[in-house]
Amino acid sequence: MIHNNEPQTLDQTKLFPRSRRPGAWRLRAGERIWLLLTGDTLAAVLAMVAALYVWAQEDWLDFSFEFIKVRPQTWFYLLPIVWLVLLVELYDIHRAHRRSEIVKGVAIAVLVSLGLYMLIYFTNPDPNSLPRRGVAVFIAGAGVLTLGWRMIYIAVFTAPQFMRRVLIIGAGKSGTTLAQVIKGTWPPPFYLVGLIDDDPQKQGKEVFGYPVLGGVECMLEVIQKENVSDLIFAISGEMRGETFQAVLDAREQGIDVTTMPVIYEELLNRVPIFLLQSDWILRSFIDQARTNGFYEIAKRIMDIAIGCAGMLVMVLVAPFVCLAIALDSGFPIFFRQYRLGRRGQLYRIIKFRTMVQNSESDGYVRTTQENDDRITRIGKFLRKSHLDELPQLINVLVGDMSLVGPRAERAELVDHLQSRIPFYRARLLVKPGITGWAQVNFGYAASVEDSAIKLEYDLYYIKHRNLLLDLVILAKTFRPVIGMRGQ
Repeated sequence: MIHNNEPQTLDQTKLFPRSRRPGAWRLRAGERIWLLLTGDTLAAVLAMVAALYVWAQEDWLDFSFEFIKVRPQTWFYLLPIVWLVLLVELYDIHRAHRRSEIVKGVAIAVLVSLGLYMLIYFTNPDPNSLPRRGVAVFIAGAGVLTLGWRMIYIAVFTAPQFMRRVLIIGAGKSGTTLAQVIKGTWPPPFYLVGLIDDDPQKQGKEVFGYPVLGGVECMLEVIQKENVSDLIFAISGEMRGETFQAVLDAREQGIDVTTMPVIYEELLNRVPIFLLQSDWILRSFIDQARTNGFYEIAKRIMDIAIGCAGMLVMVLVAPFVCLAIALDSGFPIFFRQYRLGRRGQLYRIIKFRTMVQNSESDGYVRTTQENDDRITRIGKFLRKSHLDELPQLINVLVGDMSLVGPRAERAELVDHLQSRIPFYRARLLVKPGITGWAQVNFGYAASVEDSAIKLEYDLYYIKHRNLLLDLVILAKTFRPVIGMRGQ
């Protein structure tokens, strides 16, 4: 009789048949954004084709290649791009799942499109040369088709069968933080089955309503039973060999494995500064900085080009702004203050003054609060319209600042916050900006906790910065300017 003394191992082929690929047809957040962009692009192109057809029937009585070649000017073919820019805020994956946000976003895009066209129409020396019917059909068509497509997306791609089923490994601080983020996100980004943790005291309990289903020894059975498509690794300490092997076994069978910081960034567009290890700056910033030389050149060209255009606007509005400030609160007109720039270099920022004179006469350094009583009457208007920022274009052209980057702060405030918030001085790895990822996603930082959240946004920008993200930030800044929603 032959005895087999080898330890019994779990038959992976029974748990995960080779033909099965869990969650292969379920969409991740990045894939959903590309799907939305593709659908919106198709809707805009169809609207442009419809506009050309109606325009041709009016002018040429026939829709032909000759009409497309001769009649429309180049700018007309750029309308789909303008439309996509106006929809930029609807590519937030959470907003994209809410019908009310879609209706609101498309309506705003239609109204802004009409406003821009009316401005061009009434300032054009020959308004009759403009394709009024063609533009009207494009705006109406783009609005209707985009709204219809987005409603189809919500009805189909937010259904349970299209949601990824996720299991978190680790119910400690990292896993608990992520569970809290998921619980507070609506609509949910995926279906969280529960958590796995080897601590017997945590097993059988709940973390923000999600069950701790057992230890790593039962992880593969849980994956099979709950039809899990993704594992999120949320163990910040040392990992046991059994855990590592179980994760490898799951990965070999087609389960996607992601770390907690990656999902945190994906859900909140921030980095979890209180859960990162000390070498994160080196791994995330220093190594990546070697590959972005072209980006820095292109960014500087964009700063100069837009800065010069902005200076023309400043020349036109400056006399009126200066007069208003002088009549409202006297002199000086401009506000100058030393701020910390890239690598901690001091430079002098220039803005139109929006606060009362000697606003810090007590010598106490403090940040601007919402509804700050130090802001003058004209200052409130300048802040809401962002006109107070225009003189900073001088700083941009000189090279002290960029159009997009973290907010420039005073040295005293940086010294105060860096002792309380980890990685705070990492903001100084790039030039400060007139606008930035933190500015368009978060309001005033009235406390250390608020400053920590803004830092999470700033570090996300520094880590992921590229020309497309800069353009998205500029587009997100443009809409509050039009809507007078500055602070």
